[in-house]
Amino acid sequence: MGLFNKKKNYIRINPNRDNMPTTKPTVPDDMWAKCPNCKRTLYKKEMGAEKVCPHCGYSFRISAWERLALTIDEKSFVDWDNELEQKNPINFPDYLAKIDKMREKTGLDEAVVTGLATIAEQPIAIGVMDANFIMGSMGTVVGEKITRLFEKATEQQLPVVLFAASGGARMQEGIFSLMQMAKISAAVKRHSNAGLLYITVLTDPTTGGVTASFAMEGDIILAEPQTLVGFAGRRVIEQTIRQQLPEDFQKAEFLLQHGFIDQIIPRLELKGRLAQLLDLHQQKGWC
Repeated sequence: MGLFNKKKNYIRINPNRDNMPTTKPTVPDDMWAKCPNCKRTLYKKEMGAEKVCPHCGYSFRISAWERLALTIDEKSFVDWDNELEQKNPINFPDYLAKIDKMREKTGLDEAVVTGLATIAEQPIAIGVMDANFIMGSMGTVVGEKITRLFEKATEQQLPVVLFAASGGARMQEGIFSLMQMAKISAAVKRHSNAGLLYITVLTDPTTGGVTASFAMEGDIILAEPQTLVGFAGRRVIEQTIRQQLPEDFQKAEFLLQHGFIDQIIPRLELKGRLAQLLDLHQQKGWC
């Protein structure tokens, strides 16, 4: 017993120890990042607000709000349809709880932000998908928001700029998720029939049902460098066709070479290029 009592005398717990100053060196969290493309370790401040690797130009994934800040005129954004109620159409376990958690974590109501804005003082309807929200997956609310984006753009005679970033259809909503592909595509067609411009910007990653529908339906299709764009996964395709695919398969550069996209634009130049394209096509009935 004396041994245990002796140990007690040496253990002094200070309830305020976390608030005490320390002379030991510390490293704040999230100061460094590793570039997936050139594999270099980067000091995050080197990348700037655009989050672009200064060595190879790789564009890191950014949130919808960061994207808007880089793309549109300051204080020009008017949010649309952020009050839509999320449901659980196939009673997937804990689905609504996961949605609430993602809303709290990201500050978004869903995986896409839509609204009215201007680029170089030119009015547009804009949609920005965010891969931080369940990998940007497309459920019924995402499908409804994008459909309404095109419907409002058609009513107001506005061009649409849509930034795609998605893992595809949302499995927690089953067939209801897949139905969004046709619903959005119909709205895109009505917008096109009205003689209005639709520009898509493919960002990393753009995959699955989003690639198979509205992401590839733009009149002009742009992409950021090194963006992953595809439908099925690489391994699934290789196992199906029993062939090894090229190293750059499903990268934006590969798609440009094979005619699937129109141009690859570095993030730092994207706002200027969008302004140029909007200016070129500003007259009604351009197509």
